[in-house]
Amino acid sequence: MNTATRRPTTAQQGRARWAILLLLALTLGAAWATNPDPDQHRQAIRQAIGERSPLSGLLGLGALTAFVSDYHPLGLGSYTTVNGKTVSIGAFGQVFVLDTDKSTFVNR
Repeated sequence: MNTATRRPTTAQQGRARWAILLLLALTLGAAWATNPDPDQHRQAIRQAIGERSPLSGLLGLGALTAFVSDYHPLGLGSYTTVNGKTVSIGAFGQVFVLDTDKSTFVNR
């Protein structure tokens, strides 16, 4: 019998579907459990502004920006805005601060 042409049985296909569903549920649960909180976003914003401009760091502009930011939880992720502009995005315990000068994200 040629094993290369054998098709999986219905039972094998059912187990594969359950394994995929279980993996998906675990991934979604991990995303929900590790969603960054507002303090993690604010800390990342303060740190990013201080690193980009030492003068801004000395003047406390990072702390001010972090203070006025609005936190938006989405369940599996979150983001913060300042004056309607997205400043940071978070998921899986990581916060990415938007570099407005270069329109890229910086991982914090």
